[in-house]
Amino acid sequence: MLVFRALQVTAYRRFFFAQGFSLVGNWLSLTATAWLAYELTRDAFSLGLVVFAQQLPVLLFAPLAGVLGDRVDLRRLFAGLQVACALHAVALAVLSLSGHLTFGWLVGLAALRGLVNAAEFPTRQSLTLDLVGDREHLPNAIALNSSLFNVARMLGPACAGLVIAHARVGWCYVLDAASCVPVVVVMALALRRSPPAGRPASAPPRPHPLRALGEGLAHVARSSGLRAPLLLIALTAFSGFAATTLAPLIAREFLHGDARLLGWLQGAVGLGALGSALALGRTLPPARLERWVGRGPLLIAAGQAVCAFSGLRALTLAGMTVFGAGIVLTYAGANTLLQLRVAPDKRNRVLGLFSTAQSVYPLGGLAVGALAASTFGPRATILLNAAVCATGGLLFLRATGDRNRGDPAAEGGTEWLREAAPACSGKTISPPTAPSASSPRPFRPTPNGPPSRTCPPA
Repeated sequence: MLVFRALQVTAYRRFFFAQGFSLVGNWLSLTATAWLAYELTRDAFSLGLVVFAQQLPVLLFAPLAGVLGDRVDLRRLFAGLQVACALHAVALAVLSLSGHLTFGWLVGLAALRGLVNAAEFPTRQSLTLDLVGDREHLPNAIALNSSLFNVARMLGPACAGLVIAHARVGWCYVLDAASCVPVVVVMALALRRSPPAGRPASAPPRPHPLRALGEGLAHVARSSGLRAPLLLIALTAFSGFAATTLAPLIAREFLHGDARLLGWLQGAVGLGALGSALALGRTLPPARLERWVGRGPLLIAAGQAVCAFSGLRALTLAGMTVFGAGIVLTYAGANTLLQLRVAPDKRNRVLGLFSTAQSVYPLGGLAVGALAASTFGPRATILLNAAVCATGGLLFLRATGDRNRGDPAAEGGTEWLREAAPACSGKTISPPTAPSASSPRPFRPTPNGPPSRTCPPA
């Protein structure tokens, strides 16, 4: 089936199923942490504070992690990061099961996990192209990754609710630690079959990390096709997650439920997200995909508004489903646009900026927690964030529509290629399946097909 064509690649297929276990474990851990934060404090602000502590390191350090991804073997790096995730889960399990876990420990360990995530998020995205080995499979692989993430988003919280209700919350962390093992094994097998190549002695010296980061920022600044999705992701991350940040409060206070209902609410988000991810599995022209990305924040806003007004469980579950569909349209669609449009030698750096834009989320989580705990109240807080998110989506649709009508190159998602056109001419060859960090070369579009690499004649 075309929806699963990237799974024909053996290396990617192994990674896909291994990371499925890891993602389910991660959602077990996230749900347990949110529940513990509210149980330990009974304060809406504490929910936002935990989110802030875990996401702030990603906001600060993900761009530099993108530079790191251009310099080391991604398989080895990702395996090491999974080991760090497992150790973090073991620490939470020991503290929780022994009865020594306090809110201070919860916040501190959330911040440590955020440091790991700062490198893990862009590395996971960059690893996708290396594993599929063919740029034509990339949009499908991104959609499959998003589908897998959202299947985990359905299963993980639901399983966490059952574990919390029938056992002890610390067992969620035990399962999270165990779920990291398959990814480490798959990465170790991949390294054994194909050891990392050494850096050639003739390779030019690498620029200073800050200079390399500056080159990535300049590349984004010159390309409206990269700027617009990144700005939309930042705005959506700030204003688009009020309902999920306050999900424990919605489950207990609005709907008078328990941890099992919280699991169902989180699972509903995953159900809607899965539907959107499968729809994005088809190959769409960038301009058409861009329109779907702009509609995502409108669905996010609609879903949040339903959650704010509704006191009915079925209606709130429906709102969470719509919300989840909007999240994937926005995030997975923007990720695909960026990877199709970015210059290959700057891919990891731009994906680091993508992770940073996503990680504006903690600032929004902190604001949501503060507003909900004030006289403003949780319902009005959710509605305000929905209005901001909808406004951002409408502005994105207007801006990208104007740009595409005035620039045929932008319609194909290749306007950045023109920057390199005067730089070289000569024999045209097919682009490689993966970028070279040591010898970046410009691209130009061919008249009757996809972009091709053009290099000066020998």
